[in-house]
Amino acid sequence: MSAENSRYRWFVVVVFFFFILLHQTDKLMIGSLQVQISEEFQITNTQWGLVNSGALIVATVLYPVWGYLYDRYSRSKLLSIASFVWGATTWLNAIVRTFGGFLATRASTGIDDSSYPGVYTLIADYFGPNLRGKIYGILQLAQPLGYLLGTILALMVAPAIGGWRNVFFITGALGLVIALLIFFFVKEMPRGKAEPEFENMPEMQTFKFSWAEVREIFKKKTMWFIFLQGFAGVFPWTVITYFFFGYLERERGYDADSILFTMAPVILILAASYFIGGMLGDLSFKRTNKGRIIVSSIGVLMGAIFMYFALNTPLEARNQFFILMCITAVFMALSSPNVIATVYDVTVPEIRSTAQATSYFIENAGAAFAPIITGVIADAIDLKTAILLICTVAWGLCFFFYLGAIFTIDKDANDLRNQMGERAKEM
Repeated sequence: MSAENSRYRWFVVVVFFFFILLHQTDKLMIGSLQVQISEEFQITNTQWGLVNSGALIVATVLYPVWGYLYDRYSRSKLLSIASFVWGATTWLNAIVRTFGGFLATRASTGIDDSSYPGVYTLIADYFGPNLRGKIYGILQLAQPLGYLLGTILALMVAPAIGGWRNVFFITGALGLVIALLIFFFVKEMPRGKAEPEFENMPEMQTFKFSWAEVREIFKKKTMWFIFLQGFAGVFPWTVITYFFFGYLERERGYDADSILFTMAPVILILAASYFIGGMLGDLSFKRTNKGRIIVSSIGVLMGAIFMYFALNTPLEARNQFFILMCITAVFMALSSPNVIATVYDVTVPEIRSTAQATSYFIENAGAAFAPIITGVIADAIDLKTAILLICTVAWGLCFFFYLGAIFTIDKDANDLRNQMGERAKEM
């Protein structure tokens, strides 16, 4: 079965969809387990923030390493290793019995959390620029679905099978299964194969990693705005992931069933937002290079506005809170697939993993401390204030950074197309 076969490339999308779905289930499930784990180890909000910051810090440090490795070696084989590490570290996290051991092993789960650039750059060599937004939207749809699946496992399955440790054993085992699936069935593709300039070429030149091209990343003004919005934009996602369920339970008085029936529709709408964002980004990109940026800026602005209204809803007005959270979810993820696609719209194929890993490194450099900051604010005031303050300020900043990128994207995108055209002529 040819790696270029249309059916095969969709098979690869399906494999990576389940990799992301189950990995996100494993990674994000801990947010729904906050109360259970905090009570077992008798820890505060600040200590809980430290638990989650540990994994984020490890992931942040390793992003440049994963990015470099993906641009030098087989991305499919490296992704199978990442999946194996996911399974092994999750099992270790389930075994330990002290808070110190839990803190250390939870931090080790961050090793594979920085492995995603390999997924997106390999997919970029299966699908061309006009399709990437939708494909990334489909793949990222797996993230909130993983969040929802993790919520179900945490709130419904864990109590039925003896607690959170046994659920960790299940998700860890799934990581090992996915590792085997990727290792044996996902094939590597030549870097740049799906670029329109190389379409229908019988042979592809091998584009090799170059430090000179890495330096070019930082000369593109669009990338600087991508870096800045990423630094600010991950704060809200981190806070919501690790604290929102605790907020619903402790400050809004929701029980497990109420949390599930409130958040399940919100998460499903959020999942659709990824695909809608990618689709709108692709459609807009066909008209103008600014298209993806425009869609992204609308998403963060409207997300901030509706999150503000949702969290300021009176505690007794549960229906109003639910409706406002659903509207917030419509806008929250519009920018995500477009940011990834934009990185690839302005960078050459052989250093795209490094470019995306650099973006993620900068994002996580700030977000790694978001749980600690949130915990401190929550202990000093309350969780509502912490979540509201971080979300609205961060998304407001993202809106202004996207406005900056609107003025730079045309030059950077056209420069890439010209560079690819010159390479095609030389073949």
